[in-house]
Amino acid sequence: MRIGDIITGTISGVQSYGVFVKLGDDQQGLIHISELKHGFVDDLNTKYKVGDKVKVVVMGIDEYNHKISLSIRALQPEKLGRPILHKHFWTDYRNKIGYKTIAQHKNEWVKTAMKAISEKKRNNSTFL
Repeated sequence: MRIGDIITGTISGVQSYGVFVKLGDDQQGLIHISELKHGFVDDLNTKYKVGDKVKVVVMGIDEYNHKISLSIRALQPEKLGRPILHKHFWTDYRNKIGYKTIAQHKNEWVKTAMKAISEKKRNNSTFL
């Protein structure tokens, strides 16, 4: 067995952190929860049962303790983000919302900030 090999094994245990897979008579590997699928993984016990056959990729083999890291996720096509439901790339909808509310209050905010700055300067100059 080598890293990158695609093999079929039998699930021998399910834990909250991953799934153990029996690969042969004397070999067992772990599919960490992050390597089960792309995205969020909820309850492992509903999807994976002891005795089920699974196709896995060998991701790593530890030289010292001979632990084998496996992945199902590496065999699945990656889904990037959520689908775009509405495209607004070439519209002016942003000009109709957002900035107008800021523009209505901007002058008032600037006057308030300038007043606070000038008062602070006046108070500091009395101590000099």
